[in-house]
Amino acid sequence: MSQIPTRDELAALDAADAFIGRHIAPDAAGIADMLDAIGVASLDALAARTVPDGIRIGEIAGLPAPCDEHAALDELRALARQNTVARSLIGAGYHGTRTPPVIGRNVLENPGWYTAYTPYQAEIAQGRLEALLNFQTLVCELTGLPVANASLLDEATAAAEAVAMARAACKVKTNTAVAIATDIHPQTRAVIATRMAPLGIPLADLASGQPEAIAETKPFAVVLSYPGTTGEVRDLRAEIDAAHAVGALAIVCADPLALVLLTPPGEMGADVVVGSSQRFGVPMGFGGPHAAFFATTEANRRLMPGRIVGVSIDAAGAPAMRLALQTREQHIRREKATSNICTAQVLLAVIAGFYAVWHGPEGLRRIARRVNLHARLIAAAARAGGHAVMHDAFFDTVTLAPAPANTALYRAAAEAGFNLRLHPEGALSISLDETVTLAELDTLIGLFGGDAATLMGGALSEIATSLPLALLRGEDYLEQAVFNTHHSEHAMLRYLKRLEDRDIALNRSMIPLGSCTMKLNATAEMMAITWPEFADIHPFAPAAQTQGYLTLIERLSGWLAAATGFAAVSLQPNAGSQGEYAGLLAIRAFHHANGQANRDICLIPSSAHGTNPASAAMAGMRVVVVACTKDGDVDVADLEAKIAQHGDSLAALMITYPSTHGVFEEQIRRICELVHAHGGQVYMDGANMNAQLGLTSPGAIGADVCHLNLHKTFCIPHGGGGPGIGPIGVAAHLVPYLPGRPVVVSDGHADATPTSPVGPVSAAPYGSALILPISYAYIRMMGAAGLKRASEVAIASANYIAGRLGPHYPVLYRGARGMVAHECIIDCRGFEASANIRVEDIAKRLQDYGFHAPTMSWPVAGTLMIEPTESEPKDELDRFCDAMIAIRAEIAEIEAGAADRTDNVLRNSPHTAAEIAGDWTHPYSRAQAVFPLPFVRAAKYWPPVKRVDNAYGDRNLVCTCAPLEAYAEQEALA
Repeated sequence: MSQIPTRDELAALDAADAFIGRHIAPDAAGIADMLDAIGVASLDALAARTVPDGIRIGEIAGLPAPCDEHAALDELRALARQNTVARSLIGAGYHGTRTPPVIGRNVLENPGWYTAYTPYQAEIAQGRLEALLNFQTLVCELTGLPVANASLLDEATAAAEAVAMARAACKVKTNTAVAIATDIHPQTRAVIATRMAPLGIPLADLASGQPEAIAETKPFAVVLSYPGTTGEVRDLRAEIDAAHAVGALAIVCADPLALVLLTPPGEMGADVVVGSSQRFGVPMGFGGPHAAFFATTEANRRLMPGRIVGVSIDAAGAPAMRLALQTREQHIRREKATSNICTAQVLLAVIAGFYAVWHGPEGLRRIARRVNLHARLIAAAARAGGHAVMHDAFFDTVTLAPAPANTALYRAAAEAGFNLRLHPEGALSISLDETVTLAELDTLIGLFGGDAATLMGGALSEIATSLPLALLRGEDYLEQAVFNTHHSEHAMLRYLKRLEDRDIALNRSMIPLGSCTMKLNATAEMMAITWPEFADIHPFAPAAQTQGYLTLIERLSGWLAAATGFAAVSLQPNAGSQGEYAGLLAIRAFHHANGQANRDICLIPSSAHGTNPASAAMAGMRVVVVACTKDGDVDVADLEAKIAQHGDSLAALMITYPSTHGVFEEQIRRICELVHAHGGQVYMDGANMNAQLGLTSPGAIGADVCHLNLHKTFCIPHGGGGPGIGPIGVAAHLVPYLPGRPVVVSDGHADATPTSPVGPVSAAPYGSALILPISYAYIRMMGAAGLKRASEVAIASANYIAGRLGPHYPVLYRGARGMVAHECIIDCRGFEASANIRVEDIAKRLQDYGFHAPTMSWPVAGTLMIEPTESEPKDELDRFCDAMIAIRAEIAEIEAGAADRTDNVLRNSPHTAAEIAGDWTHPYSRAQAVFPLPFVRAAKYWPPVKRVDNAYGDRNLVCTCAPLEAYAEQEALA
């Protein structure tokens, strides 16, 4: 008789069946079929043939047992209840806001929006691109500048990016400093300081209203604040003119809601305007994710970091949007790039743009005026109560001059449920926002001994002005139709749906992008991010109010450390690029602490992601490229030669594992040992961690630091190109050099004193904390066994695809025992000669089959890198393979002369419904164009535009929505 399982064993089995079997899509029969096709007996046997023996590990220790979805949500609810949702009027760049329900339900909670990928394949991303174009239009209108990007990571990093851009743009090479206004947010100054330190660039403090100091400093960049961190609104023209007089760029950090009422900085002459769009409908979320905005002049558009959405035309002459100006420039320029940013906060920028669409110019103006009125009432009450208000001109923030009474007032406010901001010198700030009710306003005014009714009824002269008349914006702005149309819920709902239907996301079909790991973002993982106890927490709230967050962060950090084999993890970096940078800063600080500041050489394989050399340059390192062999592995002989050449100066090696070419390199341990033997550190890029969990780890291979993409391996959705998180794990000797916190709150005081030899890399202490519950829930529900099984099935799926496609397309790289890792690269280069077909034609033809293309032409031009992930069922893998095999047959028809070399289904792809309904002149049938396989007809996706003309868009850059509206008017007239 079989042994009867214990209660605990039954519970574990139930928990595993409840979630692991849903996340890992292939069932037992599907896995068995794949293993049979691969020619191995089990997943363990496959792992043994794929992962080198010397780096295999057992089950990950230190992870909780798996649980089901309901248990995970109950655990998160218990943590949420440990947070206190006070009314945070701290300000400092973070404000309460209301996400319109129509946007919250239909965008933030909608997988059609949050599971899409970065819009590299423009034809099937027209919805997202239009939404981002709205965001860019909004930013241009508010800032008064002609060019805006599709967002950056947060306000502080956007300001640091602006300073870096200014350094590249400055023509006066004797200008070697950055002048920073003393009324800038402290976290923004701290991040800029971090960014400048490795480059040896000093920061000079610039007191308000002292433009003459700029002439003395002779900086290449002047960073100003509008309004200031204590709320002051002032004319910046004198400082901007002084900056231009010495050849510096003038950078203004601005509040977008204030810009609804105030003169745009661009009209004052600012060269760059940055800020956070958080208060346009995006929750504070303990610090993020939030979409920063970045606008500049035409002169600087090719130096601008991040991505720009531009309007071009498609093959039929209709307007179509795309990522403009080759905005993956940092991948191309590598160590010469001015930025390592390779993404944006797309989902959050989309929400902010839709917030403006929903409210329109009049609605935004009403919100801004109401906030300002409330602030004026608070100022009047404070003055009536005998307090000195520091500034007569302000928008939403009232600051009381330093006084002993401020501490008692702060505590009284806390007892009434309000968080205010005590400055280190004793001033007290109150920042109003759109969520403050009249009842709450009464309570606040009551702290000063007054009431709102009396103030509004009898002392209007006291509250009549706080914005200088000379700085008021004109009435006309946001006149584009999109901001003046969708104000009823039906209209908005249909607009959102129309845009959603123009995209391909994971709720429609597999997205097989190599190195990008487009896996399931389970609904249960997503639910907690909209709970007020996580969403409505200020990043500088008192620690007593954030115990649930702090416990979650401690547990998640510990789990990630266990999974990577490291001593500690920092969750602060809010993108993979920031994780790379933070990891290299830790290595740099370690060498400096050991008296080896001369170590500044970073070895990087030629196949590395372009952000690697860009990050190394930003960290003050010199990049030396290491060759790769014809099999894609690091050329160990060349590595040895480069180490011998630069041994005394060697700081680090950056390496991706499994390799960029999708294999587990057999000599990885030796590579790490060579670097260590010569005093260097090993940085591992964690882009491919989905093949490692439970099988090996960065610690096991000998790495010293590794960044993780939580938006890849740990289920935070890509959101159309963001949000992401890029935490770093480090070995014990690097723990002291993890990023410091930008602001530490103690007894109400927000102190920016450094907490680490390395400064902060993001504005908030824990980066994009709001989305950490997603990865927490994933690990909690999967457990150690589930994470290992996910890696095994991901490897099985990739090898299955390689096996099915191998007879039709050459598989470019395999490991020493004939296996690929979690992704494979197929070679399409020969088709240009044989059939006049390029890899781009295959990518666009896949759209007719309803699929997003794999990663195109990286790391090898003319190839496709395919990563299926463990979340795709075998049926979907087969549909994708069927599509790729059918496309190969279409190429064969061209090769055989049965199809024309220029007028064929591939060169003309994708095919739109409008094209099919019109005149047909092609030698192939309509059915062959749009219904090439039976499964396509059953669930047809219609690409909304023909192939986009990239060259036209580069020659005619337009990054606002005016051309789309002009075309819509022409179509309506026709």
